[in-house]
Amino acid sequence: MVGKILYSPVALNTAFKGGFNKRGWENQKVRCEYTRDYYKKGYTPPEPSRGAFRDMDYVKGNAGVEVQFGKYAFMVYNVCAKMTVFHNLGFINAGIEIVPVKKFVNEMSSGVSYFEQFVWDLEHRGIADIDIPVLILGVDE
Repeated sequence: MVGKILYSPVALNTAFKGGFNKRGWENQKVRCEYTRDYYKKGYTPPEPSRGAFRDMDYVKGNAGVEVQFGKYAFMVYNVCAKMTVFHNLGFINAGIEIVPVKKFVNEMSSGVSYFEQFVWDLEHRGIADIDIPVLILGVDE
């Protein structure tokens, strides 16, 4: 889009970080210790990555927030896997996923996923017994 000023997903994430941190929300990081129990007997797997971790953008009280101005797979992972993991580890009871709406995505410098497609998929996926309450918050400029 030559000659057009666009929003940077990286700059948007930085702005959200400043706002959340100023209000007492903190990043929550957990170390991953990968098991080697599921390999075929006699197979020697490579050493697991040292320093592997999972993190949630912001946690305060019993709520977890993920801000996602990235690819679609990350939105799905945040809600359908990461938030469940952080709930099972006792960090959160509910989550908030902040994503752009389609109109906002059209004003961004790189292709990212958007609220409308994510909500459609979640509605058609249905509810699973591992789900926790999650608010999908679509934002615009």
